[in-house]
Amino acid sequence: MTLFRPTSKKSAPQGAAFYAEPKFLVRPRMKEWWTLLHPPYTMLHLSFVVIGACLVGPVNAVYLWVTLAAFFLGVGVGAHALDELMGRPLATTIPTWQLVAASILGLGGATALGVVGMIVVSPYLAIFIVVGVVIALGYNLELFGARLHTDAVFALGWGAFPLLTAYFAEHAALSVTALLGGAFAALTSHTQRLLSGPARDIRRRTDSIEGSQVLRDGTVLPLSATSMLRPLEGALRALCWASTALALALIWARFHLR
Repeated sequence: MTLFRPTSKKSAPQGAAFYAEPKFLVRPRMKEWWTLLHPPYTMLHLSFVVIGACLVGPVNAVYLWVTLAAFFLGVGVGAHALDELMGRPLATTIPTWQLVAASILGLGGATALGVVGMIVVSPYLAIFIVVGVVIALGYNLELFGARLHTDAVFALGWGAFPLLTAYFAEHAALSVTALLGGAFAALTSHTQRLLSGPARDIRRRTDSIEGSQVLRDGTVLPLSATSMLRPLEGALRALCWASTALALALIWARFHLR
């Protein structure tokens, strides 16, 4: 049986996430910005962009790089800065004005690149721009009574949406292939959320964990925050790298002369 008790904080895990405050960065503020950008998760969602763009050939490398830049700005920078503005879940000391500036520059830059795409690729990219901004603001700022702050919106907005947008940016149309790819990305993103939710609770809301697991052969395994986080965060790392490996495989297939 696992008990959550507000007793000693000695058993509480360190850091807001497994990638928080890396040792290779010396300055505290740089560590905080690294944590804010959520590198593994940003990498995961950018891999959806690559997968969407490379599902069907031919692939325009310039369009792909511009789409990647737009989603890095919009999701990696803008959306994550907005999220930290709402209650400081990462407990950073980054000044509010810097978070606001990052949000504006991130979403503004993504929108500007989208407008360029409207001119070069298709005016229908305007639909994707509007949807992206609504999702970023509505989800992270919990607007509309937090109706957009749900697991379903996260799966679609951080999974299917990047893939479908990248596909449309390359081909100015959607297809059954794109929709099936979007389903893959949505389910992968949903899996990330299923794993990161309890991991986040343990790291950010739990003081201590007490108890033990008794196996059928009588072996008693002590429970701790570390033992409970290990499979969750191990799976999250594997998920991020698996999706990235698939994205790199598709890039190789589209641009490498076999």
